[in-house]
Amino acid sequence: MMRFRDRRQAGHVLAAYLQWYARRPDVLVLALPRGGVPVAYEVARALDVPLDVFVVRKLGLPGHEEYAVGAIARGGVRVLNEQAVRAFGLTRGELDAIAAAEQRELERREQRYRGDRPFPSVAGKTVILVDDGLATGASMRAAIAALRALGPARIVVAVPTGAAETCAELRAEVDEVVCAMTPEPFQAVGLWYEDFGQTTDEEVRDLLDRAAHATHATHGSSPPRGAV
Repeated sequence: MMRFRDRRQAGHVLAAYLQWYARRPDVLVLALPRGGVPVAYEVARALDVPLDVFVVRKLGLPGHEEYAVGAIARGGVRVLNEQAVRAFGLTRGELDAIAAAEQRELERREQRYRGDRPFPSVAGKTVILVDDGLATGASMRAAIAALRALGPARIVVAVPTGAAETCAELRAEVDEVVCAMTPEPFQAVGLWYEDFGQTTDEEVRDLLDRAAHATHATHGSSPPRGAV
């Protein structure tokens, strides 16, 4: 099974599966930062549609923070993996403490990435949610739940690679799921990238800035004041 060179190359590959959405005025790409942003940047550029971010924070198991027992998103959305919560004996107090810390980080990232730029209107639009991969799907489920409350016409989940079971489960929750590659055994997202280095806040801001200027240049207007 092939591996992606890096997130940018994965975005090129993923975009080929989404050409149906190219240059449509009702389409918006939302990236899950940080790792989803380089992927989504290439997707949005290839499709010639706007790009923004949808900040979601994973709720990690204490001592094994890479393992998600849930996730939170804007609007106070919290999604829990109840099976994992029971298996590890986590109390509501422990979950609340984890969520409170992640909420502070979510708000910091919102400010860091967006500045004064308002969240885009998604009502009546087709929204393509992009991440660099799907393992448990906790973060994506939180994004879906939060996004649905904002009234999009259609939600599409798109990732370069994902666990086959997770991709299949999400198909019951959204209008379309595009998983370009579902290797078995999956194990972890990072295994399917040659370069899976951490995406920095500065890289996220730079890509969003470039995408915003490209979008406004295409539509013949100036970027909004305070755009990152």
